[in-house]
Amino acid sequence: MSTTKLIAKNTIVQVVGKAISTVLGLVAVGIMTRALGVEKFGWYVTATGFLQFIGIFSDFGFTAITAKMLSEPDLDKEKLLNNLFTWRFLTALFFQGLAPFIILLFPYPAPIKMAVAIMSLSFFAISLNQIFIGYCQSALKMALQMTGEILGRIVLVAGLLMVAAQNYGFLPAMTIITIASVIYTGYLWYKSPAVRFSIDKETSKIIFHNIWPTATTVIFNAFYLQGDRVILPLYTAQTEVALYGAAYRILDVVTQSAWMIMGVMMPLVVFAWSRNLQDEFKRKYQMSLDLVTLFLIPMVAGIVVLANPIMHLIGGADFKNFDNPGRILQFLSIAIVGIAFGNIFGYMALSIDRQRQALWIYISDAVLTTIAYFVLIPRYGIYGAAGAAIFSEVYAGLGLMFLANYYAQFVPSFKTLFKIILASGLMGIVIYKLQPLHTINSLNLIFSIILGAGIYAFLILALRIISKQTILEVLKRN
Repeated sequence: MSTTKLIAKNTIVQVVGKAISTVLGLVAVGIMTRALGVEKFGWYVTATGFLQFIGIFSDFGFTAITAKMLSEPDLDKEKLLNNLFTWRFLTALFFQGLAPFIILLFPYPAPIKMAVAIMSLSFFAISLNQIFIGYCQSALKMALQMTGEILGRIVLVAGLLMVAAQNYGFLPAMTIITIASVIYTGYLWYKSPAVRFSIDKETSKIIFHNIWPTATTVIFNAFYLQGDRVILPLYTAQTEVALYGAAYRILDVVTQSAWMIMGVMMPLVVFAWSRNLQDEFKRKYQMSLDLVTLFLIPMVAGIVVLANPIMHLIGGADFKNFDNPGRILQFLSIAIVGIAFGNIFGYMALSIDRQRQALWIYISDAVLTTIAYFVLIPRYGIYGAAGAAIFSEVYAGLGLMFLANYYAQFVPSFKTLFKIILASGLMGIVIYKLQPLHTINSLNLIFSIILGAGIYAFLILALRIISKQTILEVLKRN
């Protein structure tokens, strides 16, 4: 099987799987907003925001490092995987174990602190997933990961439906979230190669040498990626936090496609770079830019046009009480461009071993954005938080682009990106003109999304964004 077809197969598996997982995830959010109400959904956003901050702070880049190191030659893959898993287990246990105690220092309501104690196990399980996902990425076996994710989402939706039907309330809902995460992790652990606890001195030394620059950058990432969701509840009502959190949850779902694609591409980029295959490296570099923007840019256009009905569908009747609830989602969607660039070129910097040179970007971004959060949030609330978040993503994305291009000694072509922007803009205009957005309901929203996807697919072919040769190669049987 050719490399292009292998990439396409794994990407298609992930796209289909992620589409199913995304629908289930949005259904779960919709159930929670309706079952909990706006204020208690704000509690959920605050609790998960805090745990995500701890999770990113202690992430250390294990997913990317696992995929990268397992793709490099001259390393004992089994010993490496076992050591990576052991160190991830120990670090996650330490930091997520501290979370229920650290939250006591914050002036949040008691139910939020109890939710953090319950869901810390969920985030511990999610942390372990990093090793299994990194393995699946390096082996191009993403069907395994997607099956586990969908299984967890099915358990989540079924459990939340039971909580809503029986009116069990806030903390039982948090328990269901935890159970779903544990089942997801348990499935990956069961299906992955025999993973055992092991600490080998020499292998650990190699891991630490590779991981410390990434770990340092990720620690600073926590401040600008999750700082808004920790600081915002200190200055605004939980209802505002709920609105901001719902918008950000949609954004998180949308941008997962970028991590998904780069998870497939990075092992291939590392393979070419580590073996000095310059032409192959440049092709994979260009393909990474084209694929990520191919998926993310049209989503920006769709969100801008359909923001209000999306928020009404996800949030339920309570969100209709907000004046133009889609406005914050439209505003935040600008950050998607920065997220796309940060994802692509951040992975490239890691692939060519330039994490150390990227440190100044993450450190300066964390400092500037944290200052912006404390200045803007007290004055402008959720829009101040969104403005600072947009700045942080664009700043990191542009900085990493210049750095990666400089050290790779290669500047990818942006011709395809401009075509994608054109196609996305035309799609957005058509949807806006054809749909009665002021009276749109759930069925019309679904129809608009399907219509937009069809228009975009047509424009991809009409503008030759994807070549005929690539399509034929993917469709070949061998």
